[in-house]
Amino acid sequence: MKALKLIIIVLGIVVLFVVAAGTYIKTALPDIGYAPKITINANAAGIENGRYLANHVTVCMDCHSSRNWTHFAGPIIPGTLGGGGEVFNQDMGFPGSYHAANITPYAIGNWTDGEIFRAVTSGVDKDGNALFPIMAAHRFGKMDRQDIYDIISYIRTLQPIKKIIPQSTSDFPVNFIINTMPKKAEFQPKPAQTDIVRYGGYLVNAAGCVDCHSRTEKGAVIEGTEFGGGMEFKQPAGILRSPNITFDKLSGIGSWTEDTFTAKFKAYADSSYKPQIVAKGEMNTVMPWTMYGGMTSNDLKAIYAYLQNVKKIANTVERFTPAGSK
Repeated sequence: MKALKLIIIVLGIVVLFVVAAGTYIKTALPDIGYAPKITINANAAGIENGRYLANHVTVCMDCHSSRNWTHFAGPIIPGTLGGGGEVFNQDMGFPGSYHAANITPYAIGNWTDGEIFRAVTSGVDKDGNALFPIMAAHRFGKMDRQDIYDIISYIRTLQPIKKIIPQSTSDFPVNFIINTMPKKAEFQPKPAQTDIVRYGGYLVNAAGCVDCHSRTEKGAVIEGTEFGGGMEFKQPAGILRSPNITFDKLSGIGSWTEDTFTAKFKAYADSSYKPQIVAKGEMNTVMPWTMYGGMTSNDLKAIYAYLQNVKKIANTVERFTPAGSK
């Protein structure tokens, strides 16, 4: 009887601990603090820089617009810029159903500059609720403050789109864990463009290259796999895997010249380029080529220079496995 009583007491303590921990996570986190009281003084140069970043580097519009997935790389459907609606759900391997927000003035026109700034750089919404880190606050919070200000200035100029987006939901236990994900920003000054490797690193962080071109576990990049490819993307047609973009000569891009690298991107920005139709069952890509293709040649060269300096990884990636394959 004494042993049974002891077991009951221990179990009770464990239950109380779990309940207390769960209550803390759900009610006290995320602990990011209040939105900063800032007023961004927009100007033409800042808005243009924000347009360039949001469309071609951080590619905010990649998720926060509707994309035509019947065509290669899912080009943005005209008239949907910033209107949100792209869905990332369990069918794609996500621990919930996440809907990209409408970020036009129709939806966030009543947000303060500080609330938008906090959302972009720390990963919480207007009311302080955690945002699932598809929205890469963990990257944007390491950018230069002025670049974030410029992106916000640009977003303020978007054509309002009257579109209501469903609320995102997380499955258990991520509906608890998500509250631990937002972090306070750690801003970094933008390096001079003449410091080409460091500047390239800044762009690589802003573009989130490592988040897709690495293997992940429970949503986090596995240490030692950075840029080596292999992340899986579930599609109706099968499983797509990201390529190795380290400079390993056999399995990566070690044989690519700077011109080869930049030309690969710029081909999608050429006025004559028309995305081909992807037939049902064929491989498509989640890589937003038409958006990244709008980067300047100098910025692409800086990214190339940075990638030359990351650790080479020998990892031959099977790019695509059709659905139903054994």
